[in-house]
Amino acid sequence: MDHLPLIVFGAALAGFVQGLSGFGFAMTAIAVWAWVLDPQLTAVLAVFGALTGQVVSAFTVRRGWHAATLLPFLAGGLAGLPLGLWLLPRLDVPMFKAVLGAVLVVACPLMFFAGQLPRIHRGGHFADAVAGSVGGVMGGLGGSTGVAPTLWCTLRGYEKDRQRAVIQNFNLAMLAITFASYLATGLVQRPMLPLFAIVAPAMLVPALFGARVYLGISELTFRKVVLGLLAASGLGLLASSLPVLLARWPAP
Repeated sequence: MDHLPLIVFGAALAGFVQGLSGFGFAMTAIAVWAWVLDPQLTAVLAVFGALTGQVVSAFTVRRGWHAATLLPFLAGGLAGLPLGLWLLPRLDVPMFKAVLGAVLVVACPLMFFAGQLPRIHRGGHFADAVAGSVGGVMGGLGGSTGVAPTLWCTLRGYEKDRQRAVIQNFNLAMLAITFASYLATGLVQRPMLPLFAIVAPAMLVPALFGARVYLGISELTFRKVVLGLLAASGLGLLASSLPVLLARWPAP
């Protein structure tokens, strides 16, 4: 409990981000909590808070429901998540994160300032499933389930309610499976329970406020919020992976 103010602040900030955009809790909370908390505790709290926020959003922001759009993403995500867990001990995860972070840092600001984004109409449900599977793999590798599907929905040109519905429900399913695996493998421990009781109420009101802001913003503003968060996610991936990669570099 020594870092209680920072835990509350991280949960509140991440709750607002998730309420506004439909994703981004873990990315935001980890950026705050990683400075003071054990990595395992940080990961468990981030998944718990993100799952709680998605459950809240499922009851407060329910516009734009498109089952036919969502199902291919879910099918791909469910297929990709075990693959990500299998790849985790076999893949060079820091290099993967660095490459993905660099792509997001370069591409998302360009898309942010573009007057009109190119829209991808080809590929149909198969392409959507591939985007979902990439999200599932990334979830298994490090919990960033929403990055690839969110970027793909943006390139598809979905209106904000349709995009929100896809990402919100995709993340809800992936996070529920992830947290269940944490419970099954013993990562969730009894001493963490008081922190759950702190994180949940700390993020609740900011998440509800973020959802109200979402309902009042335009399509263009929502697009810029999403691209800004994706660029921030890229910076976070680079910040976590580059020190590891640089440490491998042989000293002269």
